[in-house]
Amino acid sequence: MKLSRRKFNTAGVALLAAGALPVSARADGLVTDFPEADDQFTTAIGAYIYAYPLVTMELTRRVITNVEAPKGTRAPMGTLIKLREYPDAKFRDVTAPNADTLYTTAFFDVGDEPWVVSLPDMQDRYALFPMLDGWTTVFDVPGKRTTGTGAQTFVVTGPGWEGAVPQGMTQYKSPTSIVWLLGRIYCSGTPEDYAKVHKLQDEVKLSPLSAWGKEWQPPKGKVDPAIDMKMAVREQVNRMDAVEYFSLFSELLKRNPPSAADAPMLEKLASIGIVLGKDFDKRKFDPELAKRVPSAAFGRIMGHFKDSDGDIQNVDGWGFTTKTGIYGTNYLQRALVTAIGLGANRPQDAVYPTSLRSDNGAIRRAYDGSEKYVLTFRKGLTPPVSGFWSLTMYDADYFFVNNPLNRYSISARQPLKTKADGSIDLLIQNESPGKDLESNWLPAPRGKFILMMRLYWPNESDPSIINGSWTIPPVRRVT
Repeated sequence: MKLSRRKFNTAGVALLAAGALPVSARADGLVTDFPEADDQFTTAIGAYIYAYPLVTMELTRRVITNVEAPKGTRAPMGTLIKLREYPDAKFRDVTAPNADTLYTTAFFDVGDEPWVVSLPDMQDRYALFPMLDGWTTVFDVPGKRTTGTGAQTFVVTGPGWEGAVPQGMTQYKSPTSIVWLLGRIYCSGTPEDYAKVHKLQDEVKLSPLSAWGKEWQPPKGKVDPAIDMKMAVREQVNRMDAVEYFSLFSELLKRNPPSAADAPMLEKLASIGIVLGKDFDKRKFDPELAKRVPSAAFGRIMGHFKDSDGDIQNVDGWGFTTKTGIYGTNYLQRALVTAIGLGANRPQDAVYPTSLRSDNGAIRRAYDGSEKYVLTFRKGLTPPVSGFWSLTMYDADYFFVNNPLNRYSISARQPLKTKADGSIDLLIQNESPGKDLESNWLPAPRGKFILMMRLYWPNESDPSIINGSWTIPPVRRVT
């Protein structure tokens, strides 16, 4: 869902600039060259980074499902959430909202029995329904790219399930009990297209396997008053001390097992009291580290911006990654994407380049609505995608910008005007460029702003942003 997507880019960069992260680390998250490091401290930081996705997913699940009935972006476990319209400039629930796809999502638990998802015929409309396990791995992605747009029914099974798959269903195996379905359906945003997508959303069905084919309604949710519904999930995670954090992590491991490739990490974790299938053994953990480990470990996570070993790319003022959705043992990358882009797709489904500054040769400075900017696609070099592309405008806090057109993104669905040489200019500025050019105008605020491009179903062969054979043109300041 891209909850709390890139609001924290600048926070990570600021920490780096201040020199607040005096650590280096391998991809598995184990710290080296830490001036005060001892074996337990080093191992605990690696454990914190390794556990960060599973702990964050659990707290996200608790907050999103802690309601009696569906409302807005929340619904009880096993109940579909159907977002019916794009947010406007007043929306403040999550950062970096999109105005391209309507979400149909749900959390459900396949630890006790499988769950069945039924999708209607999308009538060639672009849609994808990625499923994330508790570790944030996108373990399968039914949708137009992979399974087509025809009606389809699939059963999602949990760890160790060995039952019979009903005829006509495709089995998707979740490595964990927690499953987060994050369906997205493309919508142009017109009243007519809203109505068509709403009908498709209402035809999506979700139920436990034992209830499939029966008249079944999800039960009311039980509200836990102890769950903090106001504080951002990431802040809740970051405020835990290491004992509380590792205790929750050890509990989650019982129903959300790690992959076989994690065996070397698990051997290390046993030395600080984290053993698969058991409660956290506090006796093996130095209580003096309880407060120190979280801040040092989260600093290392955000430090991955700078020392990413190629995981984060910066080209012509655009920063992006093509290492999302499937992480293997790259625990640092997985933790960073969790922190700034929870719910990220596989790169074959979407890439999200973000730009904070214009590129005028050697001079780069933050975007500001007092200036005018242009992004030019040369003839035939618009973003190479099979789904769609868009360029979204955000203010300095990653929220939509109020403007006279109520236009928060620009894409091929606008009647973009082409110049005589076949190129297309996207005009990024505060004031209208005039009626004749408003089709190409992305309205900016008067102050600072940020740009994010969305490339859905990007090409995997040339030209491709995934292999580097296509690059986004720089945004040029023209005033």
